This record gives sequence, C-alpha cells and structure tokens, in this order.
Amino acid sequence: MTRVAAIQMASSPNLGANLIEAERLISDAAKSGARLIVLPENFAIMGLAEEDKLKVKEQPGCGPVQEFLSEQALKHNVWLVGGTIPLAAASDDKVYASCLVINAQGEQVARYDKIHLFDVEIEENGESYTESETLQAGDHIVVVDTPFGKLGVAICYDLRFPEMFRAMVSQGVEIIAIPSAFTAITGKAHWDVLVRARAIENLSYVIAAGQGGYHFGGRETHGDSMVVDMWGNVLDRLYRGSGVVIADIDLTQLQSMRASFPSLEHRRFAVQPLESFE
Repeated sequence: MTRVAAIQMASSPNLGANLIEAERLISDAAKSGARLIVLPENFAIMGLAEEDKLKVKEQPGCGPVQEFLSEQALKHNVWLVGGTIPLAAASDDKVYASCLVINAQGEQVARYDKIHLFDVEIEENGESYTESETLQAGDHIVVVDTPFGKLGVAICYDLRFPEMFRAMVSQGVEIIAIPSAFTAITGKAHWDVLVRARAIENLSYVIAAGQGGYHFGGRETHGDSMVVDMWGNVLDRLYRGSGVVIADIDLTQLQSMRASFPSLEHRRFAVQPLESFE
C-alpha cells in the first residue's frame, strides 16, 4: 500500500509566488503520508501569453525550478512528478514542456517531453491555443521503475491519445501520472470520462493533477484533480481551487484485478513502444 497525492493549483505569471504555493502543498501532501506526489502542468508559471515560458526556460540540469523540485523531494523524502517546466530546445524560440521525475534523494530519474501539442480552436467561447508556436514536441514515451511500481508519465492533451497509453502497457505500466491544465470547457465535457477510461482500459492507477481556477489574463482551467483506480473508481478528487488529493494505491490489488480480469492479455492488436518517431 502506497499513499499518493495529486496537487491542484491556479498558477499565475509570478514564478516565485507559484513556487511558494507549490512548496506549501507539497508539504501538506507529505504530512498526510504521501510518498509519490504529482504537480500540475505549468505549476511554476502560467503566463499571460505562450511566449512567457520562453523567458523562464532552463537548461537541462540547472535552474531554479529544477533546483526547487530536487530540494523539495529531498526535504520531504518523497518522489515528485514535476508537472511541466520549460526546458531549452535547439531553437531559441521554442522550449520543451518537460515533466521531470525526481526520486527521494533529489535525483532526476526520468524526463518526459510532451508529445501531443494543443493546437485547437474552441468554438464555444472563441478561445484558441497554438502550443506548437512555442513548444517543441517530444518523441518518446516514458515508463520508469519506482519503489511504488512502474510509473508512466503523460501530459494534458496526451490524454486524448489512447495508443500512447497502450504503448506504456507494453512497458509494464502500473501507475500513470497526468499533469494537466485542461480548459474549463473541454474539461467539463471530457476530463472525467477520459481520465477514468485511461485507468479502466489499461487496468492502471491514474494520478491526474490539474490546474483548477481562474488565471491572470482571463483563462479558466477545469481542475477536478483525482486519483482513479484500475476499475475506474475515483478514490479522491478536488473540483476547484488549490489543494491536495490523497489516496492509497495497492499494487497487490492491481495484480489481482489483472489476473481475474485479464483484458490486457486478450488484446489482438499490439501497439509497440517507439524509441523515436523520427
């Protein structure tokens, strides 16, 4: 049995203030006994414009946000899934939306760069997003060994691409972390069903940590951070505002479920993980 947490925030353009809030929530989660803590997408900065992330980009291995994650993991003796932070890409006008997995010794053990970029127009309210203008897409999935089980990482819009999670299954995934910043409209329509579907169809725990509230510039995010078990049961959730979602996961129960309901073994169409899409 392992206690896990999803942190929900309503981040601002102020990096320092966001880190203070993240530190408070990480501390609350650790005090509640969480050993694996997932931060939301854009936890360190939710800019007024997509270009704002370029101003705070970091080189891999150094920078205040990466140092913050390392310090917090070590201080609280927890594993952190670090939402997303902007890491430098080859082009000066783009960054990777990178999710770092930090172990309890403060060491980076994995990095996932967001693969599916959110280039959409939402007709209902006229919002439009073009992440590809400032983000460089990643090209490989990540499943990492942890003391709590095999952990897969996806980010926000990735949630809509089930083949990505099937590829994780081929690598033995048991727990899936999904840092997100779903819009209020798309979240209301699809968030709950997509999160629960990914848990059910892959017989895996899902820890979905979201942005949830109003942001500078008028943007509104859906929230509803949750932990879901492999049968689609929501173990805990937080609909709006900053806070922590706490739940216990049990890999013995997961393995028992997979043995008694072996749908993963009944697959007839395999999705093979790719080292690179190039």
